[in-house]
Amino acid sequence: MNISTLSREFEFSGVLYPDPDPSMSPEEVRDLYAASHPELTTASILGPELKGKTQRYQFQISLGTKG
Repeated sequence: MNISTLSREFEFSGVLYPDPDPSMSPEEVRDLYAASHPELTTASILGPELKGKTQRYQFQISLGTKG
């Protein structure tokens, strides 16, 4: 019996970002990347979607109108 772990990657605006720490939750990863992409602070997290041996999470910002 072989046991293999799935790696994770995160997608935002068509760009793939590596998993900074597998022990972090997807929400913690979003918060980490929000330091360089402030629009991620309110982004929702979709996934994971299985891509081969990789779990892909997608950060999706919601566009809305004010007023």
